Amino acid sequence: MELRNLKTLIKVTPYQHQEEAFKFVMDKFKNPGGAALLIEMGCGKSLISVAVTGALYEESKIKKLLIVCPLSICGVWEEEFSKFAGFDYDLKILRGTADSKMMMLNLMNGSPLQVAVVNYESVWRIEPQIKNWGPDMIICDESHRIKTHNIAASKSLHRLGEKTGYRLILTGTLITNKAIDAFSQYKFLEPKIFGKSFYAFRNRYFDMVGFGQHTPVLKKLMEPELKEKIHSIAFRATKAECLDLPETTDIVRSVELEPNAMNIYKHLVRDSFAELSRGEVTATNILTKILRLSQLTGGFLGDDEGKTIHQVSTAKLGALEDIVDEVTSSGKKLVVIARFIPEIDEITKMLEKKNLKFSIITGSVKNRSEQIQKFQNDSDVSVFVGQIATAGLGITLTKSSTMVFYSLDYSMSNFEQTKARIHRAGQCDPCTYIYLIAKGTIDEKVMRSLNKKYDLASSLIDDYRQGLNPFRIERK
Repeated sequence: MELRNLKTLIKVTPYQHQEEAFKFVMDKFKNPGGAALLIEMGCGKSLISVAVTGALYEESKIKKLLIVCPLSICGVWEEEFSKFAGFDYDLKILRGTADSKMMMLNLMNGSPLQVAVVNYESVWRIEPQIKNWGPDMIICDESHRIKTHNIAASKSLHRLGEKTGYRLILTGTLITNKAIDAFSQYKFLEPKIFGKSFYAFRNRYFDMVGFGQHTPVLKKLMEPELKEKIHSIAFRATKAECLDLPETTDIVRSVELEPNAMNIYKHLVRDSFAELSRGEVTATNILTKILRLSQLTGGFLGDDEGKTIHQVSTAKLGALEDIVDEVTSSGKKLVVIARFIPEIDEITKMLEKKNLKFSIITGSVKNRSEQIQKFQNDSDVSVFVGQIATAGLGITLTKSSTMVFYSLDYSMSNFEQTKARIHRAGQCDPCTYIYLIAKGTIDEKVMRSLNKKYDLASSLIDDYRQGLNPFRIERK
């Protein structure tokens, strides 16, 4: 596949580094084998992957593609194919019970390109069915999920990789910083590089030190060989290196609420509309009802008096955890912005469980300057957690170039001011903004109003006057 044909495979104009990455992978895929895209979040590795699969499909090298990824981003692949693919495909996300996943696989045959998306937690449970389906290519997204060689998902993918012609891993993690993590990922990708024995790999490249000799330390003399082998089939790109990237990149990551949480949400939408119909329709009434819906999409619901808060969903928390893992494992820092205190409490609990040090600013935090200084100057503090109403003004967080909006409020001023915390004087890298949006919920309307800079309450009042339920998301 000539490079000039890349633009016929995708529906958008690629950046230079994406063209280079595509050419690199296609060169490796002249024959069956493996390749790695070690590309930071925000640099478009999914676009490259879509283009590669399209090229292989049009060359009749693949008919069936399996994408394995964290549960929280299964839906992202559906959106990315829809946005980028300039070729025919049929994509299914394998959901539900093991039996339902198997039934879906059994129906995925023929043409066009068949694309099955499954999460890491499920792949080993249906390994025999996947093997029987016979994918021609496997993509492991966020492949650091299989960095441990002896867990079920890793062992399953090692076996499946042996039977699959084309294998691609995607991760933004600088695996050379934790070089021992490379073994399991490369055992799936291309076993001939490091062999199939973890202990032979470890003994060749690492000294075991510390108490009980459980800590692997890379041997200085072996470092050049290890790096050479890792990069022999890997294309590496960071935001700092991609000079063709825009100054800012927005990524909307759709999150699916659990069925029970979605049922609660739909009931709340109906109740909110009924209450609105019985009273005066004002901006205040509209925004009060949106507030409760927004709390629910973040995972929490208060009782009628608002005194007791119940957690009803962890969907966004799971999606955030995947982002935290990717960014911090590459040695980068991350800013997380949320609106509600219960959300922030759960975020900080998650960080504590991971033994990650963080700074925090909410309305109750008094030592704001100290928290900012820690994040900016202490290399051990890898995450900043801020409440959007209090962390949007007067602070500089340029040690991070990635900001996650866990939840949003409706103020355009707050939104723009908060984004400016990382995109300001002193920032050396292009900035990436990630928005966690609960699919099919009020989150989508809030995001749309902020993007298009219109007043949310007025828009929803107009919807109501046209006989619509302003809280419902209308699908075209």
